[in-house]
Amino acid sequence: MSNDAATAEAEGTAEAATPAPEPIPHGLGASLPPADARAKTEGTFPYAADLWAEGLLWAAVLRSPHPHARIVSIDTTHAREMPGVRAVVTHEDVPGTPLHGRGSRADRPVFASEVVRHHGEPLAAVAADHPDTARMAAAAVIVEYEVLDPVTDPEQAFEAEPLHPDGNLIRHIPLRQGDPEAAGEIVVEGLYRIGRQDPAPIGAEAGLAVPRPDGGVELYLASTDPHGDREIAAACYGLPPEQVKIVVTGVPGATADREDQGFQLPLGLLALKTGCPVKLTATREESFLGHTHRHPTLLRYRHHADAEGRVVKVEAQILLDAGAYADTSSDALAAAVAFACGPYVVPNAFIEGWAVRTNNPPSGHVRGEGAMQVCAAYEAQMDKVAKKLGLDPAEVRLRNVLATGDVLPTGQTVTCPAPVAELLQAVRDFPLPAPPEDEWLLPGGPEGAGEPGAVRRGVGYGIGMVHMLGAEGADEVSTATVKVQDGVATVLCAAVETGQGFTTLARQIVQDTLGVDEVQVAPVDTDQPPAGPGCRGRHTWVSGGAVERAAKMVRTQLLQPLAHQFGMSTELLQIADGKITSYDGVLSTTVSEALDGKELWATAQCRPHPTEPLDEAGQGDAFVGMAFCAIRAVVDVDIEIGSVRVVELAVAQDVGRVLNPAQLTARIEAGVTQGVGIALTENLRTPRGLIRHPDLTGYALPTALDTPDIRIVKLVEERDVVAPFGAKAVSAAPVVASPAAVASAVRAATGRPVNRLPIRPQAAVATGH
Repeated sequence: MSNDAATAEAEGTAEAATPAPEPIPHGLGASLPPADARAKTEGTFPYAADLWAEGLLWAAVLRSPHPHARIVSIDTTHAREMPGVRAVVTHEDVPGTPLHGRGSRADRPVFASEVVRHHGEPLAAVAADHPDTARMAAAAVIVEYEVLDPVTDPEQAFEAEPLHPDGNLIRHIPLRQGDPEAAGEIVVEGLYRIGRQDPAPIGAEAGLAVPRPDGGVELYLASTDPHGDREIAAACYGLPPEQVKIVVTGVPGATADREDQGFQLPLGLLALKTGCPVKLTATREESFLGHTHRHPTLLRYRHHADAEGRVVKVEAQILLDAGAYADTSSDALAAAVAFACGPYVVPNAFIEGWAVRTNNPPSGHVRGEGAMQVCAAYEAQMDKVAKKLGLDPAEVRLRNVLATGDVLPTGQTVTCPAPVAELLQAVRDFPLPAPPEDEWLLPGGPEGAGEPGAVRRGVGYGIGMVHMLGAEGADEVSTATVKVQDGVATVLCAAVETGQGFTTLARQIVQDTLGVDEVQVAPVDTDQPPAGPGCRGRHTWVSGGAVERAAKMVRTQLLQPLAHQFGMSTELLQIADGKITSYDGVLSTTVSEALDGKELWATAQCRPHPTEPLDEAGQGDAFVGMAFCAIRAVVDVDIEIGSVRVVELAVAQDVGRVLNPAQLTARIEAGVTQGVGIALTENLRTPRGLIRHPDLTGYALPTALDTPDIRIVKLVEERDVVAPFGAKAVSAAPVVASPAAVASAVRAATGRPVNRLPIRPQAAVATGH
């Protein structure tokens, strides 16, 4: 054999041994990777802080150092005279409606004018040719204050002088169902407090405003609701909405209302006043001062149960601290009151809920708002029922859980799948983790755990429920367009990718429906029809539903000529693996051949069935759908010094349908980790209304070392027939359930009531120590 022949034979053998490349994930049900994953990994993803424009000016915002004060005067003379300063704006420079706000009412000024109502409230903004100059000029604005005593206790807000022209009470919901005289054989009571959690986005707020030739302005922001932000901005600038355009830049993650409008709105004002592009990148301190936080909540509960542990009646009082402005507090209160009894059958419920203004930092939308706070309380109550009756905590819960067809305390029948018993049984029966063999795995590590003999293990449970989409009559609608040209599909939808995976889902939907491999999702701006805010699983449902409908319309356009040619209906044709085939095998062609240079497009909307507001007795069909999650927590507690280590969280969740396994797993794990932060470390302290340590050193987020083993033991795929694809939102429910589960486990380990989140060390010291 010649050398050439031997070489050729060797190469052939090597080629034969080379494994075939793995197929690229495709369509619904596959773990399609995010399109932006590579750019984010390599650091080339375009965030708002990276933007630039010719002739750029820099902005800075002056914020109040006081939580409550009367403004005697504002003198901007020194700031205006500083070299390099191009403009200074205050409340006098707001040409349109001076109020803004999310939710049902606009009650927050762009700049404080007569009264400062919270620490960090904007008073003025400056544009200058250098960021340092802008900051120095903002500091040079002289404000004379008459400092007032702040109202920081929400219970005192009922009797305090009005902090706002609209008064201190934002909303009161009295829920009444059943017999007020009903009583159980046992009664357990509890008082619970939930602290203030900051959404702590990875990237602090940033934005760029560019004036337009028509007298309008373009805002480049990491907005999660561009059309809502445009309406607010246009009203404040005194411009028609068509003269204000918002372009969504890369969003560095969002678990709440991502952007602080306290700097969005000044940016546009400065650009309009100077005629130049203006940029602002907030410091981490400004980020803490500006955006909204989770509502601190005070909860009083009384549960009546029979001797078998079945709940007879729940009485509760729920008080939400809204901070200085209303924002989304009305929505949060509705969720808290409606879910105050949890995913349990409660024949008699009497709940009082209030949201009040204080001089604390504003509260707003944070994942699981309202539902998370009440879950911590009602699960603590279930533990107390079990302890008083000497029953297993999981068994007590199983005797009370909701199922499809049961009725909520609001009178709404649960029509969606509610496999709560199945979820709880799955986590209860999952094998428990082994005891730690290494001192590093003890609470606090080898240097912080004291004596290993002082470590006690506890097992606890948390079952959470959340609603999906808006509630109480909110008009949920989204619009999407799907275009196909030259074998490439493009999706146009104003649903913002905040990390929930919408752009990946949109690609999967089009791949599944049209058999087109290459799918692009266009950048989002307000020239597109609105899709609404990115919260409560909205975009999986309404925006994904709109994409699916538009893709199906394009599919019909694609198949109609073939169906007509072969004398059959389009329903007898199917698309799979890039091929079009008929039911009888007569027709077989590829999607690319059928397209053959055609340009097809369609636009569609998705609007779920309507809901209604809760009435004066807290009754009404307020929610489109609900999702459930059960978590079993295993913790180790040093009962002498109160340090806690979460060993494992076993999760079972009702997901409807798994659309992207890898993405779904990541969302659940992220939600659980956020819940661990709520349970143990995250508490934005505000003594007398002042934010203390507004940085990521003083505000302790859980790190990789704090994250426990997260075991997803069961995903129940019982499709919700009213939801597109049958899928449910997945990220909020674990946030709601995990803090309650951790607290329950610490309770089991220590014998202490654990009635406050985050759990303080003194609350985790066992009785007798």
